[in-house]
Amino acid sequence: MDVKAASNGVSTIEDRILRITGYYGYYPGYSSHQREEASENRTENINPDNNVKTRCQTCTSAFFKIFWGFLVILSVSSSWVGTTQIVKVTYKNFHCPFFMTWFSTNWNIMFFPVYYSGHLASAQEKQTLIKKIRECSRIFGEEGLTLRLFLKRTAPFSILWTLTNYLYLLALKKLTATDVSALFCCNKAFVFLLSWIVLKDKFMGVRIVAAIMAITGIVMMAYADGFHGDSIIGVALVVGSASTSALYKVLFKMFLGSANFGEAAYFISTLGFFNLIFISSAPVILYFTKVEYWSSFSALPWGYLCGVAGLWLAFNILVNVGVVLTYPILISIGTVLSVPGNAAVDLMKHEVIFSMVRLTATTIICIGFLLMLLPEEWDEITLRFINRLKEKKNEDQTEDTTESSVHTRSRSRANGTVSIPLA
Repeated sequence: MDVKAASNGVSTIEDRILRITGYYGYYPGYSSHQREEASENRTENINPDNNVKTRCQTCTSAFFKIFWGFLVILSVSSSWVGTTQIVKVTYKNFHCPFFMTWFSTNWNIMFFPVYYSGHLASAQEKQTLIKKIRECSRIFGEEGLTLRLFLKRTAPFSILWTLTNYLYLLALKKLTATDVSALFCCNKAFVFLLSWIVLKDKFMGVRIVAAIMAITGIVMMAYADGFHGDSIIGVALVVGSASTSALYKVLFKMFLGSANFGEAAYFISTLGFFNLIFISSAPVILYFTKVEYWSSFSALPWGYLCGVAGLWLAFNILVNVGVVLTYPILISIGTVLSVPGNAAVDLMKHEVIFSMVRLTATTIICIGFLLMLLPEEWDEITLRFINRLKEKKNEDQTEDTTESSVHTRSRSRANGTVSIPLA
């Protein structure tokens, strides 16, 4: 007798018994399906230790990423708030925004040495300084950094960098730190619009809405003081700073592409060298023309100047290191958290009174900034999440119906009645 036929015969007999007795949840071939499922479960559970180890490693990696994310968020927001507030304090006795911009940009030279020190401290296979420089200089091309590429690629980015920071510092003289930091968050919307037009990035309706919200917040912020006085000038300066920052990011993506941490550190250090070599004449000219004048070098607030430069350098390092340590979206959240941080300092230390129009404008801009952080597949992710909720709800309803039918059947059997389903 064939073994397979025998097993099928046994399955048929078991199925008939289950059908006659009215076994709950019966369907044809139940017993055979049960055997197949049991064999599959045995096969899957042959080596459960590997599955447990993989899950533990995944959970540990995600935990550390979130942990480092919180640290990066606090560090990024704190460094940006500290930079903005120290500039406001420095303006009380020393108002030379271009000199402060030039002095702070020179500190970018230290970016690559800081990166290389971290490489020596953490890397298993350590590279020499010359080899590391050659490796990171490939951001300029296969030939590395030449004098022609240094002038061609570094000059426009250095000018945009200087304009962004200079306009930002000028705006801090006209507006509060909260208003300036909130308006600067509009650069995210400008990056999207430029990327959509120039780089032909994917169109996203939600980001168009976010850009409209950013523009609405800008108009409301300018309207807060009636479109006159220092308010409208300050708003224009911050919008200019956000625009040059967006242009810098889009051009970087267009010409240099995506860079790793080492390449970004090398590039920013080259910006510092270009600033020191070619832009040093600008503060000298402003000094002798009495546009930005100070009595003597001993009268300069070196402590505040070094504080601004150090925090600015720390902010740039954290933004680039954070991409390696945690999720990039958390870095953007750290940037937008500088707005409530500056608001708290302005309220407690400077006793700034915020009008309802300014609060509304700031809130609209921050919401628009957060909408910009939504991934490109956010609609598909949302639909999948809703479908999973619906499936889970249907499963719960099915389980409730099953439990109620079991209780009904048990009560009917207790009363002496037996339900026999038809074949």
